[in-house]
Amino acid sequence: MAEFLCLQIRPSWGFAFAIKPQSWRFAGELRGADSGLFGPTGDLQIGEAQSGFSWSFLADFIWESKLPSNYQTIVRKVFGDGLENLGKRDVYTRLCQPNSFDDGTKTVWLDKNTGSVCLSISSKGLAITGIDDRRYWNHIQTEESRFCSVAYLQQIWWFEVDGEVEFPFPAGTYSLFFRLQLGRSSQKRFGRRICNTEHVHGWDIKPVRFQLWTSEGQYASSQCFLTEPGKWNYYHVGDFVVENPNASTKIKLSMTQIDCTHTKGGLCLDSVLIYPSEFREWLKHF
Repeated sequence: MAEFLCLQIRPSWGFAFAIKPQSWRFAGELRGADSGLFGPTGDLQIGEAQSGFSWSFLADFIWESKLPSNYQTIVRKVFGDGLENLGKRDVYTRLCQPNSFDDGTKTVWLDKNTGSVCLSISSKGLAITGIDDRRYWNHIQTEESRFCSVAYLQQIWWFEVDGEVEFPFPAGTYSLFFRLQLGRSSQKRFGRRICNTEHVHGWDIKPVRFQLWTSEGQYASSQCFLTEPGKWNYYHVGDFVVENPNASTKIKLSMTQIDCTHTKGGLCLDSVLIYPSEFREWLKHF
């Protein structure tokens, strides 16, 4: 916000706020309620002695300005009616924490620095070909995932992962990523991280193909070889644009390597992440 809030210290009042009403959506409401709150310059001037002013209203507005424009729709999606009696500060605090939904397979939160919505889908929230056959896949516990579990591929011929999510994203451009690692992480030994890359093979022969589709008809795809064993990487699938924040956007996604001339193995699949597109460069450093 351009002109936010100015705090002035005065011995007679203890403190006072000076707010530019043209920068605030509720300025008209304040004028209607008490025109005496505005000085000759048009600034809103409030001291402790002016007890007629609702400080809780001001506090709620400040915290509401940090929330997405469609935060009420997001709250209903994630919490149902569980937060209807909370003030805006408490709603903001709750949304900035990782909040699980869809039986704990998805997590959404607000980035505190930007107020942007971020979403993650766990490996257990994805449809993985062969996941129920322990000859191919296993779910392993690890502290390296926000879901405390990843899907580990021992070996397979036909590699295919699909998923979908429906969520009321605020308007903006978003990027979708797969978080993957070649190699199986184990417990730290003497304070050092250990990653077993013994079973890593087949990812340098043909590239993996990533795709996404949205309910608005958008499509994006990319392909690349999986590299850097022992390191978690964010593989960018593509971007999509949300124009209507009051309607849920449905996203379908996939990751495939279905060339059956060779097997693939030694891969950890942690999650799918959806971040505002401006985070893309930041993720390259992790």
